[in-house]
Amino acid sequence: MLRKEGFRVKTASAKKNQVIRLLDMVLMVFNNRKKTDYVLIDTYSTKNFWYASVIARLCQSLKLSYVSILHGGELPNRLKTSPKASNRLFNKAYLNVAPSLYLKTVFQQAGILNVKYIPNSIDIQKYPFLERKSLKPRLLWVRAFDEIYDPVSAIKTLELLLPDFPEATLCMVGPVKDDSYKECLRYAGRKKLPVKFPGRMEKKEWTDLSRSYDIFLNTTTIDNAPVSVVEAMALGLPVVSTNVGGLSYLISADIDGILVPPQDPERMSQAVKEVLRHPARSVERTRAAREKVEAFDWERVKLLWQDLLK
Repeated sequence: MLRKEGFRVKTASAKKNQVIRLLDMVLMVFNNRKKTDYVLIDTYSTKNFWYASVIARLCQSLKLSYVSILHGGELPNRLKTSPKASNRLFNKAYLNVAPSLYLKTVFQQAGILNVKYIPNSIDIQKYPFLERKSLKPRLLWVRAFDEIYDPVSAIKTLELLLPDFPEATLCMVGPVKDDSYKECLRYAGRKKLPVKFPGRMEKKEWTDLSRSYDIFLNTTTIDNAPVSVVEAMALGLPVVSTNVGGLSYLISADIDGILVPPQDPERMSQAVKEVLRHPARSVERTRAAREKVEAFDWERVKLLWQDLLK
């Protein structure tokens, strides 16, 4: 997107081999050192954290200004488990860009003050708002099948919903990352629950699909500012989410969504029932949610990037 705004951007790396990928990134920085204003480093919390650490050290030695773009719900833990590496990476950055106020707050509490909040952007025009005045128990879950996102809780939520809403259904969209997918298949099959697993879908595919569903579930146990939740809010889907990490910064409880404790299908099913039984209140929440996430539109967010990189 920065290219479209007139910035000259070179990227690395798409290499799959870890050593070759790191070498590609190092060479990209070194070979462009005399014609680079800023090095933007996507910084993650797991093993990719060390790529960022190496590139940051290279930038420091070359006296290049670098911006660390923070990703991943586990970054707060990384600050604790790797304090020296984190301090060297983040405190020596020109700036650290946090996609959520939650992450900005966590970093500042850790003594890292050079943090600017710039939310993950969406093209709001690609998310037509559908107001759902009449709600049916059609649940949508969009995320990777990964243990940290607790997908089986969505299925258990459906199971608890069925006695009161026997027509309830669930669709779970996303790629397979670990054995939590098999666990979901086994659980849904054993209990004969009405769950669909269409697999990974492109963004337009699942946003089109969303028009056939009335409630969005987010069951994660660790998170920052998930784009899928922002997208659901933009589309007019009532959101019922766990209140972990940055979710309470993204969603104002009972104002533009409903928050429940993690790994608690009972509370999540109760929240879904609340949405279904009070559709007028749900409409108020979804209108407020849409208004909130309009601030995430690229046309607004790009101004923050332009101010940073000017």
